[in-house]
Amino acid sequence: MALLEIRWHGRGGQGAKTAALLIGDAAVETGKYIQAFPEYGPERMGAPVFAFNRIADEPILQHCGIKTPQIVVVLDPTLMETVDVTEGLPEDGVVLVNSQKSAEEIKKQLGLTSQKVYVVDASKISKEILDRDLPNTPMLGALIKASKLLEFEPMLASVQNRLKKKFPNRPEVVQGNIKAIKRAYEEVGV
Repeated sequence: MALLEIRWHGRGGQGAKTAALLIGDAAVETGKYIQAFPEYGPERMGAPVFAFNRIADEPILQHCGIKTPQIVVVLDPTLMETVDVTEGLPEDGVVLVNSQKSAEEIKKQLGLTSQKVYVVDASKISKEILDRDLPNTPMLGALIKASKLLEFEPMLASVQNRLKKKFPNRPEVVQGNIKAIKRAYEEVGV
């Protein structure tokens, strides 16, 4: 794999940074080289934030922000009203949006022509399974389905292991997130 760059758009508290770290950890476990990092200042809960991934088969020598991502993941669709989420996206880029709208509606809203657009209602999935609107983990499942970046089962096992470490006494949180990832993987649409 040549260098693949991903930009995550979310709001503080939605887990964009965590999602970038989880996908990075999963990529490392498959032998890839990665970078996973957020970009934010003194923002508070609800403020727009960015997180990034670089994934490659060779060591990554770049250490700067990502300006031309091949994939853009949007955790909060209201950001599309105030932030140019497609900035720097190439003609063959991919956009994945947490939305109730269809991919065609999102494509039109963003003024895209040749880029591929995927949608999944990650907020609905997380509310139904986790009892809160935390779309980051469901978006991991959708990202894997849309990008074929990693094999699904190894990614799922990696995320499950990381969540077990983060929530050692809360197996229901771990299992809920895994269930949400699986469901989003199945429901993501073009």
